[in-house]
Amino acid sequence: MRVATIPCLNDNYAYLLIDDDNRGVVIDPSEAPPVEAALEREGVELSAIWLTHHHYDHVGGVQALVETHGPLPVLGSAYDMEHGRIPCQSRGLSEGDTLDFAGLPVELLEIPGHTLGAIAYVVDGCVFSGDTLFIAGCGRVFEGTMPMMQTSMAKLRALPASTRIYCGHEYTQKNLEFAQNIEPDNAAIDARTRWANELRAAGETTMGGLLGDELDTNPFLRWDAETVISRAQRDGADADPGAVFGAIRKAKDRF
Repeated sequence: MRVATIPCLNDNYAYLLIDDDNRGVVIDPSEAPPVEAALEREGVELSAIWLTHHHYDHVGGVQALVETHGPLPVLGSAYDMEHGRIPCQSRGLSEGDTLDFAGLPVELLEIPGHTLGAIAYVVDGCVFSGDTLFIAGCGRVFEGTMPMMQTSMAKLRALPASTRIYCGHEYTQKNLEFAQNIEPDNAAIDARTRWANELRAAGETTMGGLLGDELDTNPFLRWDAETVISRAQRDGADADPGAVFGAIRKAKDRF
């Protein structure tokens, strides 16, 4: 499997998964033109569309792609299908459902919190996490609760450390700035900041970062680190993982 990262809108990403026969699946196409350009550039025939959640900046290009490429499987969560929130959706997915890409098994994770219908796709050592897990951060909690979001993040944290993260937005530098505020003495965060700054200065994406690096630097995966617990307790939280996560997420909302 090959992954092509497609910049969309201001700071969004869609992803094109490409097999050996040059057939591809696009994940979270917020708009059609950049996806069409990638299909032409890569010489790929579009075979399906997968969505992580229903927000317009992830599904805005679905209708146009379906109209251009004919009937296509459009996959998203069962919750979003039940509530009619994704255009042209043809299948609703739940955790444990069977899915594959080019003979590779795809694990589906229900990760509610950012939205109640949020799901992640795990395939070939990669996780496509939408707006739940970002590089060095996480999404806002719009529809769920803080404990719900922390439980979803725990599912993602449990993936192998070698897992590569492909998320919905290029927020990495700002996320690392916040992480430094939470753990100012964390040398791994300083090193990751240099890494991100160098990539962005060269016009490259930070997507595909390793989960193992997130475990050392992402405060939203470090609710059991003493430094993060201490920071949360300054805001009145106890040491319960959901409470620590919630305090840090609220601090990020104010940051």
